Amino acid sequence: MALKHDVLPRNTAVWVFVVLAAAYFLSTLLRAITATLAPVLTDEFGMQARDLGLLAGAYFLGFSITQLPMGHWLDRHGPKKVVLSFLCVAVLGCFAFAWAHDFKGLLLSRVLIGVGVSACLMAPLTGYRRWLALEQQQRANSWMLMTGALGMLTSTLPVQWLLPMVGWRWMFVVLALLVALSMAVIYWKVPAWRLSEPTQNEETISATTSTKGIMASYQQVWTHSYFRRLAPMGFFNYGGMIAMQTLWAGPWMVKVAGYTPLEAATGLFWLNVCMLLTFWLWGLMTPSLTVRGYHANKLLTYGVPLSLFAQVAIILGGQDAGAAYWVVFCVFSSFVALAQPAVGMAFPSALAGRALSAYNLILFLGVFVVQWGMGLMIDGFKAMNWTEPQAFQGAMSVFLICCIASYGYFLKHRPES
Repeated sequence: MALKHDVLPRNTAVWVFVVLAAAYFLSTLLRAITATLAPVLTDEFGMQARDLGLLAGAYFLGFSITQLPMGHWLDRHGPKKVVLSFLCVAVLGCFAFAWAHDFKGLLLSRVLIGVGVSACLMAPLTGYRRWLALEQQQRANSWMLMTGALGMLTSTLPVQWLLPMVGWRWMFVVLALLVALSMAVIYWKVPAWRLSEPTQNEETISATTSTKGIMASYQQVWTHSYFRRLAPMGFFNYGGMIAMQTLWAGPWMVKVAGYTPLEAATGLFWLNVCMLLTFWLWGLMTPSLTVRGYHANKLLTYGVPLSLFAQVAIILGGQDAGAAYWVVFCVFSSFVALAQPAVGMAFPSALAGRALSAYNLILFLGVFVVQWGMGLMIDGFKAMNWTEPQAFQGAMSVFLICCIASYGYFLKHRPES
């Protein structure tokens, strides 16, 4: 049996978007909260830069582990069943983080949280591929990312203000309860996956999965020229943007620009306000841009270099590169977010879940590698007697080289016309 491609009525679609966006809001809050808690956790657990990078990256490691089987489960069982199952793990992870008393406990808990929230974006995008008209899918994706920016915004100043009053452990208890509440609303409002008679193409995909296993069913995704063209930018440019936004922008402000923890949290707050507005504007503009011929590939071609110039400005600016520089970098990097729904739309709907999850795997492996790699490089450069600001600048320079190479690969592998 295959999925029935029903466009939802407007009111139903709005409710589905809201309840799934609420879960994604919580997932991004959990994703980014380590940037604000970094000074407290570093002092309490005596962590070095590499430890902080590994702790933040553990979320993305857990996230990445689930992507390939989850893509198969999304195509087979639908967003509702999959996201509810995964969020149970997120609740356990939040409670475990609140009760952790050493670095290993924190690390394992972050992995569990990453696993638990790993369907919070892929499940909605898979559903939108079938529930929304084609021209509305880029808008829905942009507004989901806007909601994610709101979650990351909440992880900054609001968390910093609450920290002295309730402590970071009770914050995670409250977050666990909020995730459980979101599960109840999803169960109530999100429709079940409907089935119909399969098309010939869908029968071929289903047969491949049954006879060769889940991993083999991804062969059409891995070998697709468009997927391979976007993969390096997904890993370094997109993954790197998230790595900076959710971790290293904060320590840069403190260690390089000389901000206090409160000033850094304020800088992160305004960074995420700008990202929220950016994705809101993308959602408004993408349908009309698509009609006018400004598709994802063209926007990526012209937009990504802006983020590369912003990285150069941060490196050369050094101690002068405060919050405003990071806002410019993240806003210009938002162009790479257009690649995610473009990947989903490049495949048949029966493969959408796997295509999106495979790209998400690339993306979040990139976040993990960049977050931990930055920490390793910073500690490594400091061991070579570089000052801390120089160590941060050196690590950012290596990251910039990787981003330039990925963009070059994207340009080199344009489809022949």
